[in-house]
Amino acid sequence: MSELKYLDKKGTFTLDNPDLTSYMYFPLANEAGMMSAITPDLGGDIKLDQNTFLLEPVSSENLHNNKSTRNFWVYVDGKGAWSATGRSAKQQAKLFDDDKEQVKLTAGIMWHKVERQTDEMGLKAELTTFVPYTQDKVELTKVTITNTADTTQKITSTVAIPMYARSASNIRDHRHVTSLLHRTFTIKDGIMIYPTLTFDERGHNKNTVFYGALAKEMVNGKMESPVSFCPVTEEFIGEGGNFENPYYVAKNKPLPYTEGQEVDGYETVAAIRFNDCELKPGESRSYVIALEYGTSKEELESIGNKYIDVDVFDKYLEETKNYWQDKINVSYNSADKNFDNWMHWVNFQPMLRRIYGCSFLPHHDYGKGGRGWRDLWQDCLALLIMEPKQVRQMLIDNFGGVRFDGTNATIIGSKQGEFIADRNNITRVWMDHGAWPYLTTELYMQQTGDVEFLVEENSYFKDPQVCRGEEKDMIWNDEQGNKQLAENNEVYAGTVLEHMLIQHLTAFYDVGEHNHIRLRGADWNDGLDMAAKRGESVAFTALYGGNLKNLAKDIKAYAEKTGNETVLLAKELLILLNVDKTVFDRIDEKKQVLDAYCETVKHTISGEKVNVRCDELCSIIDSMGDWIGEHIRTTEWTTDKDGDGWFNGYYDNSGNAVEGDFPTGIRMMLTGQVFTVMADVATDEQVVAIAKSADKYLYDEAIGGYRLNTDFKEVKTDLGRLFGFAFGHKENGAVFSHMATMYANSLYHRGYAKEGYKVINSLFKHCDNYSKSGIYPGIPEYVSQRGRGMYHYLTGAASWMLLTVLNEMYGVKGEYGALKLKPQLLKEQFENGKASATCMFNGKNITVTYKNDKALDAGQYSVKEIYIDGNKYGDCDTVLKEDVMKLNDTVNIVAILD
Repeated sequence: MSELKYLDKKGTFTLDNPDLTSYMYFPLANEAGMMSAITPDLGGDIKLDQNTFLLEPVSSENLHNNKSTRNFWVYVDGKGAWSATGRSAKQQAKLFDDDKEQVKLTAGIMWHKVERQTDEMGLKAELTTFVPYTQDKVELTKVTITNTADTTQKITSTVAIPMYARSASNIRDHRHVTSLLHRTFTIKDGIMIYPTLTFDERGHNKNTVFYGALAKEMVNGKMESPVSFCPVTEEFIGEGGNFENPYYVAKNKPLPYTEGQEVDGYETVAAIRFNDCELKPGESRSYVIALEYGTSKEELESIGNKYIDVDVFDKYLEETKNYWQDKINVSYNSADKNFDNWMHWVNFQPMLRRIYGCSFLPHHDYGKGGRGWRDLWQDCLALLIMEPKQVRQMLIDNFGGVRFDGTNATIIGSKQGEFIADRNNITRVWMDHGAWPYLTTELYMQQTGDVEFLVEENSYFKDPQVCRGEEKDMIWNDEQGNKQLAENNEVYAGTVLEHMLIQHLTAFYDVGEHNHIRLRGADWNDGLDMAAKRGESVAFTALYGGNLKNLAKDIKAYAEKTGNETVLLAKELLILLNVDKTVFDRIDEKKQVLDAYCETVKHTISGEKVNVRCDELCSIIDSMGDWIGEHIRTTEWTTDKDGDGWFNGYYDNSGNAVEGDFPTGIRMMLTGQVFTVMADVATDEQVVAIAKSADKYLYDEAIGGYRLNTDFKEVKTDLGRLFGFAFGHKENGAVFSHMATMYANSLYHRGYAKEGYKVINSLFKHCDNYSKSGIYPGIPEYVSQRGRGMYHYLTGAASWMLLTVLNEMYGVKGEYGALKLKPQLLKEQFENGKASATCMFNGKNITVTYKNDKALDAGQYSVKEIYIDGNKYGDCDTVLKEDVMKLNDTVNIVAILD
């Protein structure tokens, strides 16, 4: 297998023979909603949403099964037909021969180029594809065919792209019937489909979307239109033919349709023929193809006229490259240039997730688009680093999804802050959901110093689900909308602080028989979904505890900055706050507190607010956090026969501890270690022990590092579906990037830089080794048992990796608006004694360069001096907030390590 090589410091890479690796795909998209996936042979698909696919939807297995690609055929007089994308029957048959065609991929952020050369045909093809950064819904490909033979060759060029033009649900649901809706037209520059109706789960509705495939060729410096067409699939491929051996190409027959014809009720192919031409040795001919959406024939033609030109293509390609590079405003300069380039792609991945959601790439074949509750908050982590200006209001709006019982909406609308009641009234409660908004809000306040954010207000979400999913509000109806009402029937609004308190306090009392927070439907690990009755998540109980203690610090900072000694909270919260601490140990009484609160807020709330002293509130929630930490330390530490220990992270639906030394072998899960370390529940001695045990039982260098769990050797139906998966795949024991990255984050947070670096470097080295991972640069959701990166691009791991590398490894972080420099780089990461990071901080574009002239290792140094734009700032490790605000828009900071 070939080696992937970087060509610059911006993630551009090249790769020979990409066609010899299966399951690879590349994202191309824009912020107008155009979403493409493309493979080395130009397979993949194009869509706007679940119901608007221009090319046929593909899952990962379709990538090698389908014969449908964005094909471009060249018929050479006297030699026969050749596919510029490699998708002819003849080329496929020779794929594993020693004399296979030479193929080279070069790609960068949001652009993709494949070069293919055949000695047999004497041709070279270069196919460059991208989606312009504009608001137009179009994908563009430029094809350049070059004669590499010693003699002049006559060629006939044909675009052949099957067009789907309907909902993904129609793959099996009325596939043929929906083709009867097609009204297909040949227009001057290509093929257009205007289905009469949409025919999917939404019902029968009049269609409003036009689909187009248009193309032109460059002849003597001018763009020329095609000469003929064939829009009907069965006609183009011929009886017995297929898309890898289509009749009209194989026989080099003129296509039978001209401009201005209509064919109704058939599967459509954009078969577009150009004039024959003669190419002298070394001479080239270029073509531009546009696959596009519009609201009318005129709009399709207008988009075509705008983009289908070689010079215009090149112009927009460069502008698109620059547009996305400008958005990636975080970069690194270390001794490992491959790591710096790999992180460039990781930094970009959260942007892809905002466009694609968790769907619409071949491995992400579940769901119908959109993002989940966790995604809203974790994607904001990256936004806070890369695009902070738009985050404040986004965070406020997102809090509108919280219910008054501490749970939250799980169906999220297309608009910011829009949450929708489940029409099927399906109860969904993930016990971890209440913890994530605080983590993102905390990062925001530390980055900006905006502790006044705590008293910003928003409404609450309301639907029939009440009492944390235990009951239904039978009085509530659609006419009341989906916002929580007070007794006066007015929409109630509370502070951000109040929202977060409700999320954490209700969880604190929502405990199982071991006094940890109930697992309910699942936690972060969606595969733990079969322990709703007696399951408990010790792991996330630890996180809630850590959050409570940190929130107390934030309230104190708010009081000190503003001088406000009290905060306004809904009167009902006093039920959860005015509880004697002795109740914390008594499970039944805790449940009674929660029941009393949930019953009070079941339908409407009073709307009354009370002033609560900040110091008293801090004392209460801090003591709750302390209690959680002590309870876990006391009850959940387990060891093996050698005395090596770790935390039990879960209880199953039988009420039994999940982790420990079992007769069938060691059972250890990474999640319980991550959050006990991250939340400061684990002591320093326990952190050391956890790292040792994780190395002993979870680490596997061959697949990129730390597995999510050991092999339980059981289909554990009293805990979750994940145990039905084969071990080493997805949530059952794979190297799951998200949790592995959070493990690294937790270790750095506690000052264990070498251990944290091992986690990140192991994952990076595996992903960076193309022959093992089989993926383009970036971090996948997980690594399979055989080492292949799976579910690439759309993973929350990217946000956490960005956060961990910048804030913890490079130590560029906020401290209530001040710039704190606390690097934990190992000496091997410095190049000639220097390492640097560039990022946005409080509206300033800063580059921080660390000078480590004594070649000290992490733990041996600290920042002793800071210089700003060449001038000494001070003998310190922090730039005060008021001084940060005075900095130039672009600033260079040098920090001396000693």
